Amino acid sequence: MQFLAQYNKDQSIEKLIQNAIWEDTHGFDHSALACIPSSQVGNMKLLVKEDGIIAGVELASIIFKEVDNSITVTPLILDGAEVYKGDIVFTVQGPEISLLKAERLVLNCMQRMSAIATKTKSFASLIEDLSTKILDTRKTTPGIRILEKWAVKIGGGENHRFGLYDMIMLKDNHIDFAGGIAKAIEKTKSYLSINKLDLKIEVETRNLTEVKEVIEIGGVHRIMLDNFNLEDTVVAVELIAGRYETEASGGIDENTLRNYALCGVDYVSMGALTHSVYNMDLSLKAL
Repeated sequence: MQFLAQYNKDQSIEKLIQNAIWEDTHGFDHSALACIPSSQVGNMKLLVKEDGIIAGVELASIIFKEVDNSITVTPLILDGAEVYKGDIVFTVQGPEISLLKAERLVLNCMQRMSAIATKTKSFASLIEDLSTKILDTRKTTPGIRILEKWAVKIGGGENHRFGLYDMIMLKDNHIDFAGGIAKAIEKTKSYLSINKLDLKIEVETRNLTEVKEVIEIGGVHRIMLDNFNLEDTVVAVELIAGRYETEASGGIDENTLRNYALCGVDYVSMGALTHSVYNMDLSLKAL
């Protein structure tokens, strides 16, 4: 619930669920309506068919309640727990037509979220003894970013900015369009002042020269080291000397993550947490 309290702006989850149900049914599940009495009550179980980290249990309850408030969900395993093939995550009871209406949406969401949580956990475990934190990115599936970032949190990662509205990130194209790092930062400070906005500023740097330029200008919160090799990352961290947060990004994988963390960066951001996962195998079966 803590994640939703922080990020579920403008009823995002409810809107997502409503849109997804409409996309799937347009108001009618003819397959169920054709052969199942509307008064018939049944039970189902969520069956794990692949080892991993489960995510989306809380979401599943929200989906079932959105479909039919009379449905009762009984969780047996909570979000973030390790699960193994054959485990039963929850049971659910309610009108069978309603259960079937929610079935595919619950599975699609939980399979995706569990895959992301599992991948995040595997990365986070590589540096759990270090202070460096793993961040996600905006490389998410359009329309379901809230679910994918929620899954990262469940897996032990941290959320970067949620979108373009809650943090300033001056990337290479912003800097080039603005006429350089100095101009980009100064224009940003002016924009925030004029519009009375309290947003953190992060600047992407491509080399040590740009790192030095950002340090000289100042007034930012975090410096991203984009596609830096390990040697330059160490130098950059020493130059920054704790005055600003540091973030390593670009092509970092399970083989190089720990080495970058050992350079002393505060964060490592990884788009692969959300853009390169294969859905975890789950199934909803009648009891």
